[in-house]
Amino acid sequence: MADADNALAPREEEHDPQFEPVIKLTEQVDTKTHEEDEDVLFKMRAKLFRFDSDAAEWKERGTGDVRLLEHKETHKVRLVMRRDKTLKVCANHVITSDMRLQPNIGSDRSWVWKVAADYSENPPTAETLAIRFANSDNAGQFKTAFEDGQKKNASLTSTAPGPAEEATSHPAEATTVAPDAKGDEAKSADAKDGDAPAADSGADASAAAAADAGGE
Repeated sequence: MADADNALAPREEEHDPQFEPVIKLTEQVDTKTHEEDEDVLFKMRAKLFRFDSDAAEWKERGTGDVRLLEHKETHKVRLVMRRDKTLKVCANHVITSDMRLQPNIGSDRSWVWKVAADYSENPPTAETLAIRFANSDNAGQFKTAFEDGQKKNASLTSTAPGPAEEATSHPAEATTVAPDAKGDEAKSADAKDGDAPAADSGADASAAAAADAGGE
């Protein structure tokens, strides 16, 4: 028993080295988001979805603040949206004149539109996006700001269009009803994880076709 006690007792020959850090992080490092040279024209909380053509359903991309940013020098307007907490980009594209905000069938607080090149992923991808706001007033404000951004970009006389403007429009597969629970009286765009409803496969085919034709 004495041997066991002695084994646990500290010994004089034991060495407990202390190492000083080579570099002391005394200064905060600024992280560049490439948004420092842009002005915020519009900002509002919403939930974003993308249409997965392989699964033929809508999938949630994230909840956060959708913003329209105007570059201070070029005055080009783009849409940027980051997820809450992680701040990961879930939407990033230039607002071009060929984009059309289509109302979601059965909802007055969400919009659907097509993007030729969304830069939230690398490489950029063509997407069909849907955004849902807390109420119809917020959705109306977004539409007004979005269309104002289109007018600003159309009036620019830039010598070299960006890659997003040169990309050709990519039509979606079968147009489906964007996710929006009918009769949902929620006053916030927040929702629990995994609450994105599946696309309505029984939607009126003629209405879906009209919405798709309008987007193109």
